[in-house]
Amino acid sequence: MSRPADPAPWPSEWRPPASQEPDVTEPIPVWVRQLVILMDGAFKIPGTEFRIGLDPILGLLLPGAGDLLGALPSLLIVNVAVRRGVPSVVVHRMLLNVAIDAFVGVIPLFGDVFDAAYRSNEKNLALLEQHLGERRRPRLADYVVVGLAMAVGVSLVLLPLLLVVLLVKLIVTR
Repeated sequence: MSRPADPAPWPSEWRPPASQEPDVTEPIPVWVRQLVILMDGAFKIPGTEFRIGLDPILGLLLPGAGDLLGALPSLLIVNVAVRRGVPSVVVHRMLLNVAIDAFVGVIPLFGDVFDAAYRSNEKNLALLEQHLGERRRPRLADYVVVGLAMAVGVSLVLLPLLLVVLLVKLIVTR
């Protein structure tokens, strides 16, 4: 008996993930918009027109941990941007928005007020909408913001090291 030929390694309509091109024409999923509303503006403060979401509420109820929990849904939005082919500098800017929201949000009370006003998820949704579909080139502002963030990050790492070296030199020379 002869053995039948092996089928192709995978069907022609399916490709391995590495070879798939991002579909920049597909609209932003509804769940992303719902997530942004939930995290940044789901609840109206009585007697005002101001809205807050779960992000500042989590930060207030669970200091520290709530801000980290609030960053997780934000990273889902960044993931959508990566999968849709948004330029990497814009993705870095989105990550910077999430980091600012999470790190400043850790400060008791001030951070929660900041979370309510900063609305990083709304900012990231706007960036996603701007850079989706047309494959528009990143703007100079995107490069400036990411460059400044990298400079500040490097400074925050190098400054303590420089201070330690200066302190050791001061102690040794006495």
